Amino acid sequence: MPETARIQVRTRLRLEQAEATALAFCAFRSSEATRRLPLPREGRHFDYRTQFQRDRDRILHARAFRRLKHKTQVYVPYTGDHPRTRLTHTLEVAQVARTLARALGLNEDLVEAIGLAHDIGHTPFGHSGERVLARILAGEEPACPLPEEVVSEAGTFKHNYQSLRVVDLLERRYDYPGLNLTDQVREGIIKHTTWKAHFPFPLPTPEGLRLDRPCHLEGQAVALADEIAQQTHDLEDGLYAEAVSLEEVERLPAAAAVIARSGEAYARERRRWRKAALLQRGLIHLFVTDAVESTARNVARIAARHGVTDHDGWVAIAGEIPAVTVAMSKRVAALFADLKAFIYRFIINHQEVNRQDHRAHLVMTELFRAFYSNPLTLPTYALLRFHEETGRPYLRDLTIPKIPAEVATYYHSDARFVRLIVDHLAGMSDSYAIEEHEALYQPRV
Repeated sequence: MPETARIQVRTRLRLEQAEATALAFCAFRSSEATRRLPLPREGRHFDYRTQFQRDRDRILHARAFRRLKHKTQVYVPYTGDHPRTRLTHTLEVAQVARTLARALGLNEDLVEAIGLAHDIGHTPFGHSGERVLARILAGEEPACPLPEEVVSEAGTFKHNYQSLRVVDLLERRYDYPGLNLTDQVREGIIKHTTWKAHFPFPLPTPEGLRLDRPCHLEGQAVALADEIAQQTHDLEDGLYAEAVSLEEVERLPAAAAVIARSGEAYARERRRWRKAALLQRGLIHLFVTDAVESTARNVARIAARHGVTDHDGWVAIAGEIPAVTVAMSKRVAALFADLKAFIYRFIINHQEVNRQDHRAHLVMTELFRAFYSNPLTLPTYALLRFHEETGRPYLRDLTIPKIPAEVATYYHSDARFVRLIVDHLAGMSDSYAIEEHEALYQPRV
């Protein structure tokens, strides 16, 4: 009798071997990943995940990742069922980035892990919340005055740095702080938007981030996917909210290029929702296709310039590649820039969005003021963290007469306390922040 077919179980070693033959010469191999701390076995007897697969799984199970579902992208989540949230934005970024990676032969698991974690430290209320926390830490918010010595020590706020702070310090699932992600995922997280080698932000462990070097190609793919996903889905949400009309969008050069390619299929269509969907898909296809073709040319030029013929050769010059190797062509980048300016003018600066921004400023500043003036309004975990970090008595253990002096002397003068409040605020969802604000400032009988 003929032998029946069998599945050959793919161990981590076999997966890494398959990667080595399937990936492009310029892709990052899982076997090359580095991690700050060794991984405890925890009773596992079989290893069937690559390093970057493991990182992706740790990110998906993080509490901070789940909170993204209630964080604003542009339009607040509870204005309807369909506006993007920070979570759906994250999923779209990961999807576009994986498409780029697959077409270019880059490491899809690395790209996906970065994409899923890139906004994990984002504030409630979108970039409005980010700006409020930066103003408070800079001592520029009149409603939340801070001592000069605290301002000089506390540092500033930027969401990509906060995302790294979340995965390196704030998430607690193991015997050590953070998720212990690979250095390559950590680097991609912080470099998905602008960064500096020397930036006044308290990174727990800057080692392994190569802050003075451009990001690897997988990280660059996520950065570009973030831009593509953001502009195209903000346009769709703006159309749905009637902040812009379909006719206005059709006059954009990028939209005109899509319409021209669609030909009669678009011209004959009479359903407006269908036209909007055709435009949305067409724009994504335009930008992603051009990015794939342009990036392939860029990599070929770099390899030719340095005489690179294989993966080892690429590794040798990887620190010298341009920071925008994964990029659109100049022609399509100009179309994209025009679209981005349109979205900022008519959607980001729209009255409804700015009403939300105003409320974000109000809620975030007043929450900070409440927590700073009376730390006992903070949740227990935050007070215990301050106790652990400073060695000061746990505030709820003190008698009431001793609390004011303890707060004035050891809390208000310590930048760690300010950063603790910022960490707590940045981690909130929109709905939780609003509930906390109502509980503190508009208590119900």
